[in-house]
Formats: sequence, C-alpha cells, structure tokens
Amino acid sequence: MAARLQALAPAPAAQWVESWPDDVGADRVRQAFAAAYPADGTEGGDEADGAPEVRVYAAPGRVNIIGEHTDYNAGLCLPIALPHRTYVALRPRTDSVVRLASAQEPGAAWTGRLEDVAPGAVTGWAAYVAGVAWALGQHLEATGGSAETIRGFDAVVDSCVPYGAGLSSSAALECSVAVGIDDVAGLGLAATDAGRATLAAAAIRAENEVAGAPTGGMDQSASLRCAAGHALLLDCRPGLDPVDAVEQIPFDLAAEGLALLVIDTRAEHALVDGQYAQRRATCEAAAATLGLANLRELADSVIAAGAAEGDAAAREAAAAEALAAALDRLPDDVSRRRVRHVVTEIARTQDLVSLLRAGRASDVGPLMDASHASLRDDYEVSATELDVAVEAARDAGALGARMTGGGFGGSAIALVPAERASAVADAVAGAFARAGLGAPGFLLAVPSAPAGAC
Repeated sequence: MAARLQALAPAPAAQWVESWPDDVGADRVRQAFAAAYPADGTEGGDEADGAPEVRVYAAPGRVNIIGEHTDYNAGLCLPIALPHRTYVALRPRTDSVVRLASAQEPGAAWTGRLEDVAPGAVTGWAAYVAGVAWALGQHLEATGGSAETIRGFDAVVDSCVPYGAGLSSSAALECSVAVGIDDVAGLGLAATDAGRATLAAAAIRAENEVAGAPTGGMDQSASLRCAAGHALLLDCRPGLDPVDAVEQIPFDLAAEGLALLVIDTRAEHALVDGQYAQRRATCEAAAATLGLANLRELADSVIAAGAAEGDAAAREAAAAEALAAALDRLPDDVSRRRVRHVVTEIARTQDLVSLLRAGRASDVGPLMDASHASLRDDYEVSATELDVAVEAARDAGALGARMTGGGFGGSAIALVPAERASAVADAVAGAFARAGLGAPGFLLAVPSAPAGAC
C-alpha cells in the first residue's frame, strides 16, 4: 500500500542550480571579505590608508563530456567549462602570512605562513589554496626565480559550483587562486595559453601533493584553458608541449536543438578516501606488467590494429582481438577490467570528437551510454544514484547519458533535446523520489569562459 501511495504522489519539481553573473559573484565575495577582515589595523594587509586593494578572480567548474579516468593514464578527455564559478576576493600582504575564509566552510578559517606550507603540512580546504602558492613558489625556484616572489595574502572564497558533485569545485578553487596570485605577484602567466598550462601544473601539484588527492590533470586544465563555446580536447601524454596537448573543439549544442543536462545526485563523493588512488595504482601496475610506460600506449596500438582493416566490422574485430591479447597477459580479472575501460574510453573519446567535427552531435548518445556501462561494470566507480539518474534520463527521452567525474557519487550528464530539458529533469527527480533517494539538483552545461579577473 505504501508503495502504491508513493507512486500516486505528485512528482517533485526539479531543483535547478543557477550560476551567478560575474558582477553578482564579485559583489558577494567582496561583502564576505569585508565581513571576514574588517579594518582592524593588523600589520600586513588589512584595510587602512594605503593598503592594497581587494581584487576578485573567478574560475569555473567543469563537466567532462567523455574520457573518464583517462587523464592519469596519458589518455584523452573532453571537458567543458561550466558557467558556475568559484570567486575569490584576494588582497596581497607584505609578509608571508596567508589568511583564508570561505562562505562554504564558515567554521574553517585558516591562518598560516607560506614557509610552513608543504606536502602533509596543511589539511582541509585550505590545502587547495595554500598549496597553489607553494607550488608556484616551487615553479619559480625550478626556473631560476625566487619563491619569495610569492607573498602572503588574505583571501575569501564564495562559489556556486556545487560542492562534492564531481564538477571540480576543488579545481575551480585552485584555479581562481592561481590567477589571483599570478596577477598580484606580476608573473604574467595567465596572459598566454602556455602560461596557463604552467598555472594548471601548479594547481595539479597543489591537489596531488599538498591536498593529497591523486587526481589527473583534466580538471585544472579545463578551468584554466577552456574557451567559451568549445570543448577542450586534452591529450594527457607526458612530454607533449602543453600548447600542442590541447585542441578547442566547437561545441554548440543549441545550434542542433540540443542541451547538456547535468544531474547532481547529491551523493557526495570524495577522491581522498583511497578508491581513486587504488584504481590509479592498478592501471600503473598493469602498464608495467605489459612493459608500457602508460595505458595510452596500449590504446594507441589497439586503435591502430583496427585502423589497418578495411570495413567497420573488420576494424572492430581486429581492435577487439588486439585488446584481448593484451588483457590475457594481466594477472587478474580486476586489472583486465580496469584496463579494458581505459582503452575503450580513449577510443570512444576519439569517436565522439569525430562526430562533433562532422556536425553530428545528435549521434553521440550511444558513445555516452557505452561510457557509462564501462565505468559501471569495468571501472566500478558508479553508484545507485548515478545509475538511477542515467536510466531515468534515457527513459524520459535523453539521447544518451553517463556518469561524469571521478564517480563514487557526484553527477551524471544527459544529452537531451533542448525543449525536453525540463521534462527530463522532472522525470529524474521523480525517479529519485520513487527510489527513496534525496532530491537531486540540475543545471545546464553551456561551454563557458576560463579563469580570470572579474
């Protein structure tokens, strides 16, 4: 009876997560800064006659269209920058003190000195901020400069990037701070794409070494190097010139009457709990077993084996045979499944980009569906909420859907006819209610601008 009553109950309306116009975000974070650091006369940077001005910077979250768990395997991925951004109000200091506060972490203000920041020395959200300053100092020392060029600062953060949603709220935080430090220190890196690659590398070091999250480099590259109206094809092979490692792919879904719906399941994920690191270690061990530097080398050889054949069926059979031969050399089924996902996901990314170049965005749905199946079954990073979201979106008319981000919770994406976006969102919200899950959030992913000053 209870189940029947639940089925008859009105479906809940979808909850939409709106982005902020830059002037709204900047005003919010300036007000938060004034509240956190009123004029108290503290030496080094508080409001007083002649004190440095408070400057505001912003960086976007990202959503990955395809190419999941491939970045740390030297593979390909295809993110876009979201209109949802993290804003930081930053004021330089004359000493080495860093003071941090966040509207999202009201009870977790942090104060420290740059000389004390190092891997393992800072915990919590502050590690993502202080770690960027540390990494930029390391970069300067490695390139003949001085880490003392990076001085202390006061900073307050506010954000409309959903937290813990797999939409790179951490990278948005790092990259907003990176462009801020770059500006106040006069480094000039944000002025060129090559310089932005350097800032991305610093943000990656902050996340990997100071925050202790062994992620790849897609998120920071997307936040700093995406372009409005485009997806970023990112080639993560080591040794590539950073400028040659990216290509801007036009991504105008509206022109084809489509929209990309993001479903924040609100099943919070965390990439520092060991699951992510375990999968990365498995992939690295498998590559070593195969005598390869990384799994991209295997993917390239498998794809080349298929390309040598004439018709589509023969190409698919030849690639499958080459992959099976490699998998047979691995010691256990877990390794084989992890490797199969990485190799096939790299191939799917290439195929999806080819469709976009041909103006066939409406045909990419099956590749998205196959990606989700691979992430669910071979890489085992999906979750009940993600599977419910994907299945409900497809049933409601999505052309394709998949989980996105690191997994273990977070978000899914669905390619939908633009006029069906609200209906699909309502259907997913209803499916969550029927499954006894918490209400999800929804946003539309429009390819947006990268990090910069406001």
